[in-house]
Amino acid sequence: MTSLISAPTPSAPVDTRADALREHLMLTESLLGRLARSRGLNERARLQDEVVLLNLPLVDGVARRYAGRGIEWDDLVQVGRVGLLKAVVGYQAGKGAGFPAYATPTIAGEIKRYFRDHAWMVRPPRRLQELNAELSCVERNLRQQLHRAPSADELAGALGVETEELTDAMVARRAYIATSLDAPTRTDSGLSLGDALPDDSDGYAAVERVEWLRPALARLSERERRVIALRFVDGLTQEQIGSQLGVSQMQVSRLLAGILGRLRDDLGITDAQATA
Repeated sequence: MTSLISAPTPSAPVDTRADALREHLMLTESLLGRLARSRGLNERARLQDEVVLLNLPLVDGVARRYAGRGIEWDDLVQVGRVGLLKAVVGYQAGKGAGFPAYATPTIAGEIKRYFRDHAWMVRPPRRLQELNAELSCVERNLRQQLHRAPSADELAGALGVETEELTDAMVARRAYIATSLDAPTRTDSGLSLGDALPDDSDGYAAVERVEWLRPALARLSERERRVIALRFVDGLTQEQIGSQLGVSQMQVSRLLAGILGRLRDDLGITDAQATA
């Protein structure tokens, strides 16, 4: 007869996570208390570094709320750590609900300021930036309450703004992240968005104008062609051309006027067409 051996009854799980959290908070408060009593610069810097290193996971937790919004993760963490250091410097040990309660909004505020000041590809007015941030939160809450996408009037009412101002804020969202011109137009297409932009240039017309102008330029003297090249190819001023030719600026002006007049006559261009 086979004997059955019963498995041992598992003991009650020990809440090691809660214990570790309490120990972490106690150590943080102890270091902050020592920091408040410290007077030496080196000692203060060392204690600040210890508190910051001990609470780096707090920064990661806050940064996760803002991940995927157009800012690289490393940048979010870096900015959050600046906020953590500010919280360490500004915190008064023994007051309030504890360091995490004080540091969390400080870190979040630093990240929000970074979004406001550095994340926009094209920066709209400050009011639209702030309204856009409020819009994201209100839109999410209304969607949960209504179990559908809220209308523009509902969003404007919840925000306490006119519908026109809400529309401006929604349009401003497009300035947040720019789409690269190298992005493909379709997943199965080799064309990019830049390739799809309209091109106003007319290569055939440019070639036609050059061929049309070539015989007219050939009828100019060598000196006249040099003046044209200095003015319209090299981009020299009339004074600079005069210095090279050994004549005055007024003489260069009259010379250019005469050359251009002859070219217009050869090409059959009227004065009205030349000034159009």
